Amino acid sequence: MQKSEILDWLKEGNITIPAMLLSQYKQMNLSEQELVLLLHVQYFLERGNAFPTPVELANRMTASSLECSKLLRSLIQKGFIEIIEGYSQEGIRFERYSLQPLQEKLVERFLGSRKKEQARQKQSEESDVYTCFEKEFGRPLSPFECETLGMWMDDDQHDPIIIKYALREAVISGKLNFRYIDRILFEWKKNGIKTIEQARKQSRKFRQHQSHNQRPLQEEAKVQSRPVPFYNWLEQ
Repeated sequence: MQKSEILDWLKEGNITIPAMLLSQYKQMNLSEQELVLLLHVQYFLERGNAFPTPVELANRMTASSLECSKLLRSLIQKGFIEIIEGYSQEGIRFERYSLQPLQEKLVERFLGSRKKEQARQKQSEESDVYTCFEKEFGRPLSPFECETLGMWMDDDQHDPIIIKYALREAVISGKLNFRYIDRILFEWKKNGIKTIEQARKQSRKFRQHQSHNQRPLQEEAKVQSRPVPFYNWLEQ
């Protein structure tokens, strides 16, 4: 192959195909022929031919020009392609294809799948919260306790991971009850604590303060072992 031939081949270029189009075209009610025709329309658009004829499309496909006309009509009816009319600077009327409807459908499908995934993840996280509470309490939660958990997540908009960390705080403090956990969450929300790292820093700061205040008393009493310091949130 001559160098000029290789250069000609490189000039043909490439077209970018959205991965979602390949993975979702069946769910989008597109046939294989319609998919290929869409790709050819994109090819022509990228090379300056904004309104390829059925004959031009048929020359690149196994379908006839009549079949390509039917495919184009079907794609327009399904809302994947639209024909835009306009006038050039010279006042000449023109028509061109637009793939924006296809792109909008792909974006909607992507956002929809992302939303479903987030909903599944949220449901899984919320279910895990209930499991963690039942494990720490050593029993099934009562209807009132389940309702309280739901209110923390739905009404107060506490992140499930923050609720689990508040549960951990209650366990460490030896005050495993919903009133104590509710007070922790109230204080965190009042202080603008929304992430697990912020909650860790807040708990660490309170424990260091508590430990510092306990040390003189422990030395005076000559206590050999001391309990794990904790912050009593109910005293706020």
